[in-house]
Amino acid sequence: MKKIIFTGGGTGGHIMPNLAIMEEIKNQFKIAYIGSKNGMEKDIIKNVPYFEITTCKLKRSLDISNLLIPFKLIKGYFDAKKILKKERPNLVFSKGGYVSVPVIFACKSLKIPVVSHESDYSVGLANKLTSKIAKAVCTSFEDTAKMLKNGVYTGSPIRKEILLRNKNNIKNKFNLKQNLPTLLVVGGSLGSKTINDIIEKQKDAICKKFNIVHITGKNNKIKGENNYNTIEYTNQIGDLYNLADVVITRGGSNVLFELLALKKPMLIIPLEKGSRGDQMLNANIFERENLALTAKEDELLQDENLLLQKLELLYKNKNEFVKNMQNKQIVGNKKIVEQIKKYLK
Repeated sequence: MKKIIFTGGGTGGHIMPNLAIMEEIKNQFKIAYIGSKNGMEKDIIKNVPYFEITTCKLKRSLDISNLLIPFKLIKGYFDAKKILKKERPNLVFSKGGYVSVPVIFACKSLKIPVVSHESDYSVGLANKLTSKIAKAVCTSFEDTAKMLKNGVYTGSPIRKEILLRNKNNIKNKFNLKQNLPTLLVVGGSLGSKTINDIIEKQKDAICKKFNIVHITGKNNKIKGENNYNTIEYTNQIGDLYNLADVVITRGGSNVLFELLALKKPMLIIPLEKGSRGDQMLNANIFERENLALTAKEDELLQDENLLLQKLELLYKNKNEFVKNMQNKQIVGNKKIVEQIKKYLK
């Protein structure tokens, strides 16, 4: 049986899509994973061999730790090369992120084929550095594939468990008023302090119109009360999506496409500061195609009425948003697997 090694990590956006493809091919190939020593992927990846390498993340600010990047990249390269020589995979699938860079350069030296995936509308730094090495770069957005010579528009990898979940598995865990729609607030895999602060300050007004289920992020404890429900983390996100009538989310592509697949009206509050602007671009595309509403952090902080106004507008026009979502190509699992099989050595 041929072997495929997956790589990618740092955030859920680089891990969860890998899980989707791993689930798709688990009965067809041997699977292993190369990740970081301390990243969240180490805790998430289960039931397959996991190999650690030295990694480094570029900080988008003046930080002395950035001076160590060349040395850590070299160390990560040799870590990865040693693992790849021993494991001898027939192909490496990369979901991007800083974890993947030394792995893909090691693949080049060993002539191991690589297929990668870019979730965002704009190509991330890792995929920019490695795209010429990859046989194909699969993309979630059609326009992104056109930006790359080896770009292939496939759609987004989405876990089957997301599509098959049921709100009845979880609704009794929360205090929900039956006469109100339910708002789910998702701040990304690590949570969002800004969104947490906005919701906490405005919860009283919002709770008159919506039940709230707020995922605050690990170690972000916020007290819930009445029909304002808080949890730090969940492994039942699919059930929560199913429970929600509308969703507030960051602009990370994977969550956007999961919500699109489930036809959930969404208000996107993209991360602006400390990012490369990818979430802003994702959000703008979704709003341009009438798949979502967007709001900027600064606007919400300056005008305490704006968030509720946006949510009421979103809920009022939810059927229109759902209609616009109906004909979108979303789930890219099968097309990504086709690319993997095409370039297997």
